[in-house]
Amino acid sequence: MSTIRTAWLAADGLTSVLEADLAWRGVTIDRWHGRLALSSSKPVYSPWALDIWLDPQVVEITSIRNAADTLRAIQRNWSLYTIDHFRRTALITDKLPPVKAAPLVFPTLPPTSPLGAWTLLDTNTLLFSARKTSPFVNGAPQFVENRTGPPSRAYLKLWEACTRLGRWPTPEERCYDLGATPGGWTWAIANLGAQVTAFDRAPLDPKVAAMPGVSFQQASAFGLEPEKLAAVDWMFSDIIAYPQRLLRLTQNWIASGNTDNIVLTVKFQGETDHEIVAAFEAIPGGSLAHLAHNKHELTFFWNKTAAAENRPTLAGTNLTQEDA
Repeated sequence: MSTIRTAWLAADGLTSVLEADLAWRGVTIDRWHGRLALSSSKPVYSPWALDIWLDPQVVEITSIRNAADTLRAIQRNWSLYTIDHFRRTALITDKLPPVKAAPLVFPTLPPTSPLGAWTLLDTNTLLFSARKTSPFVNGAPQFVENRTGPPSRAYLKLWEACTRLGRWPTPEERCYDLGATPGGWTWAIANLGAQVTAFDRAPLDPKVAAMPGVSFQQASAFGLEPEKLAAVDWMFSDIIAYPQRLLRLTQNWIASGNTDNIVLTVKFQGETDHEIVAAFEAIPGGSLAHLAHNKHELTFFWNKTAAAENRPTLAGTNLTQEDA
């Protein structure tokens, strides 16, 4: 097998989507290890990867202790990705320091301690990377869920997006939620104490509509003229629409100057539109990422200050020359 220079971890059911995106970016996958795409190509950012291993190394191991000692000699914290050899990987894990990966209580900042990743390619071959793009085990944060308040589980996408961003609406901030019904995102925003105006042609869930700080306007997200609305700190949207329409919507809101932050889901029907992905990536200050709670969709992040400074909003979405 050729030298492994990068490994990209796909979400469940999206290996073909990741492979197509990497091919579109000029990357050839040498082999798959479960959902882990292994390649001799240099690190390239793909928004469809839950995690990217930036410095993978392959080592032949002589024993379980030898594998654990190899990892411990490099750093403390390691997360396991495994598809087989479960007993052997469990024994190696037992000899490593425990990784604190308890479910997060939102709102909370993402972990900052260095976290590496490892797997067994076979019983005697260890693949590991001390550096990776996600601070979470296999790129998937877990949360202490609220199973009674929100009208849908969509709120988990907003929680994950804000956690990845390291910021969220505060009580003194004002927000719009476009295409809000039934109100999962509105519920999550209102629970932070922020003021939120929800727009949709259908009414909100009555429990969400009655929450403090929530107001509702019956209107289509695509019929709004953002330049005529009051300025807000955040514009959120988890609306179902064709990606081209979502791109125009995003461009209109940025051009209006009437929001400082955008968090928006880009949903794909059928095949991924790589040109649309590239158009979102080309927006100054923007970042795209596939969240663990996304399906065949990406989340777009934008910040006015980041745009002015010509840097991406979301950390880890620009692989530097050092990474390459």
